Amino acid sequence: MPTWKELKKFCEKDDWELYKTTDHFFYRKYMNDGILKRTKVSMSSKEIPKFLWKNILDKQLQVTQEYFNKVK
Repeated sequence: MPTWKELKKFCEKDDWELYKTTDHFFYRKYMNDGILKRTKVSMSSKEIPKFLWKNILDKQLQVTQEYFNKVK
């Protein structure tokens, strides 16, 4: 499983916009078809739990594990 730092790095490399920082980093990405994708990244350096990672990958990032690994 990736770490929260790897998720943050992915968002930065994949042109996600950091639009808010509180106790988490909040990113968004506007797609060409008008869809807005959003994700929240913990400031922790720990590994993301498996059940949560699957949800982030499928519902928020909407990319494959292979794409994530390639970009990060």
